[in-house]
Amino acid sequence: MQSDFLTRIKNTYNQFGAAEARVADRVLLDPQRVVFMSISELADSCKVSDSTVFRFCQKLGVGGYQEFKTLLSLGIREDKDTAGEGEAEKYNENATPFMRRAAGILETDVEALRETCAAVREEDIKEVVGLLHEARRIAFFGAGVSLLSAMQAANRFTRITNKVSCVQDTHLQAMQAALLQPGDAAVIFSYSGASKDTVQTAQIAKKAGARLICISRFSKSPLSGYADMLLISGGNEGPLQGGSASAVMCQLFLADVLYEEYYRRYYEECRANHEKTSAVIADKLY
Repeated sequence: MQSDFLTRIKNTYNQFGAAEARVADRVLLDPQRVVFMSISELADSCKVSDSTVFRFCQKLGVGGYQEFKTLLSLGIREDKDTAGEGEAEKYNENATPFMRRAAGILETDVEALRETCAAVREEDIKEVVGLLHEARRIAFFGAGVSLLSAMQAANRFTRITNKVSCVQDTHLQAMQAALLQPGDAAVIFSYSGASKDTVQTAQIAKKAGARLICISRFSKSPLSGYADMLLISGGNEGPLQGGSASAVMCQLFLADVLYEEYYRRYYEECRANHEKTSAVIADKLY
């Protein structure tokens, strides 16, 4: 499947303009890396515009960039199904096929977390924490699997401050974003930074005057254009792997880093609130 699609690119090569040919060259050179790139990242690596990449996709007869990545990744998927076996053999040469696959998943998740930690800048975390503390309200947003990260982050912060909210329905999120005001903060989780609902929520919150903290995989995306602060989460996720655990783990890792730094910096206030919230749920445990 992959070779068939790469053959299609080669067969269409003479129809590409000079800029589109640079995109084709990049894809043919390293298709496995391209499948994890956003449209902006691919465009930047080829020194062309996003619209050039879109025209490249159209000339291949696909409807858009996501469909292009799906077709490209279909052939890669079979290779990825056994990609963890080499790592597993280093872990235990007598491992069963199941344990090799499990070890491969473990290695992928750990590497994603390492990548996220390496990308963290202390000054960015401190600035975000200060922004959250100064905010009158903090609204957490996300869609799809990223909503789970937003809900978990809100759950954590609710234990130490009374100004947190998180609603699940995307229509309610849009309404909540519209009611934000200058002095409020919106924390938005999105792996791709290209979810229409999430980008619309960011646009509405920005128009309302709120400060936006975005947690996303890509530094350039429709969402990142609205961010006052952008934190990069690791974890490569192909178009056939929507909602991968490693991507969610990386988002939750950043949420935990923010929580711990917030607690440390405003310790007395957070400790008092944490004691209150812990006390009221203590009798719910056996």
